[in-house]
Amino acid sequence: MLHIFIDADACPVKPEIYKVAKRYELDVTLVANSWMRTPDRKQITLEVVGDGFDEADDWIVEHVKAFDIVITADVPLADRCVKKEACVLSPTGRVFDEDNMGHILATRDLLTELRAAGEVTSGPKPLEQRDRSRFLQEFDRVIQMIKRKH
Repeated sequence: MLHIFIDADACPVKPEIYKVAKRYELDVTLVANSWMRTPDRKQITLEVVGDGFDEADDWIVEHVKAFDIVITADVPLADRCVKKEACVLSPTGRVFDEDNMGHILATRDLLTELRAAGEVTSGPKPLEQRDRSRFLQEFDRVIQMIKRKH
């Protein structure tokens, strides 16, 4: 059954995810390095992992299955989940898939190298309302696509 995993520590669209998951009666697991408040619903669980490097990512990859949905802005985590045939979305509504992962990873690596060489690169832009709208639209589209296939 379709399950939603959230890389939760810095996820800005948790309220939107809760709302959509409630409408579709889907289970949600937030994975974080520390406790956080979540809605009091049995379909929503919080998995607190240690604060070691990539512990939340490793937990998600270990538990995600094909056609689950993962919400993350973490490109390496997205790549690992795509390889397990999960559907992966960023909080801005960007879909990570087999077709675009190579390009996204290459861009990330290039920017990492530029920063290491002292080049000034900007960080991610603040999340805007249009990003939230795009996320909701893509999130709903992905859920509908998965439900049609299963």
